[in-house]
Amino acid sequence: MKKRRRRRWVVKAGSNMVCSGGPLLARAWMQQLGALKREHGVEVIWVTSGAIASATERTHFLPKGKRTLSEKQALSAIGQPLVMDLYNLALQTTGMLGAQVLLTYDDLSNRERRSNFANTLEQLLKWDVTPILNENDAVATEEIKFGDNDSLSAKIAAVMKAERLIILTDVEGLYDSDPRRNPSAELVHSLARVTPKLLAQTGSHSGSSRGTGGMYSKLKAAREAGLKGIETWLVKGDLPHVLTRVADDEIVGTRIRVTRAR
Repeated sequence: MKKRRRRRWVVKAGSNMVCSGGPLLARAWMQQLGALKREHGVEVIWVTSGAIASATERTHFLPKGKRTLSEKQALSAIGQPLVMDLYNLALQTTGMLGAQVLLTYDDLSNRERRSNFANTLEQLLKWDVTPILNENDAVATEEIKFGDNDSLSAKIAAVMKAERLIILTDVEGLYDSDPRRNPSAELVHSLARVTPKLLAQTGSHSGSSRGTGGMYSKLKAAREAGLKGIETWLVKGDLPHVLTRVADDEIVGTRIRVTRAR
């Protein structure tokens, strides 16, 4: 019997999806991971946001408004265990096991630490354990101010030589114009590449009240991944069986093809 070729994806879930979807959506995601492994030979590295957002929703005693850096770091320390509890419970209901890995961009820019990181993930995947990654915002500073997990997921996909980067968001995908302002805006199902012109048109606006990302950061991540030969899909995270539908190459969300340097 011919052995099936191993495939690898990086899947990134945004703060709004994690917090709004809660345990039911997390369980649906983890069930899909099991199906991806069994039916498609796909192993998944999961990148999650939501630590600060989860803590903010639990700590009603804190004043609202702009938070200081130390408050964001403390909220991250409160929220990260909550996020991992969400995933661990979802994994347990499907008979799977997860592992928490927290890192900063420095961990990927330093050759030795990047190698150690990659070796750890390779061992977890060999053991059939799902790596759950997030930025270590409790100690990081630059990432909280300027970074986002869209960019981090693209970097991880490159380091781990992933085939696809799947970004789960709270919108259907990329539209040809802003659907909030243009009711006739149409979903772009396929995109040859992310150009500088498209990035400029999208604009580097912030994301939802729960997260730092937006469509600009997702397209920027897709461009970064594409230059490394990695295809990106932007899909609505709570669509039924969205990950297995991507595996079947269904027309769902926005599929961004591989970009070659020019």
